[in-house]
Amino acid sequence: MPAMSPVPARVGPVLFKAACPECRGRFELSAGALRLAIGGSRRTTFYSFTCPECGSAVRKPAGERIVELLTGGGVRTLRLHSTV
Repeated sequence: MPAMSPVPARVGPVLFKAACPECRGRFELSAGALRLAIGGSRRTTFYSFTCPECGSAVRKPAGERIVELLTGGGVRTLRLHSTV
């Protein structure tokens, strides 16, 4: 019988640490509170959320590693296409 390795159990929902540039609040957000937009360049790839402390709309650039973490954590993703 082949040996099987254990699959790590998920303890709870994935939470992402975030900060608001307006009120300087620091908090954790669930995947459902974040949105990721992937564009054709670094300038058009970003994530966004609403600050739970002050209500500001926050938009921050997302590099390759951030995109990987957010998509892996279940954040809804919008792929932006340019029209030529």
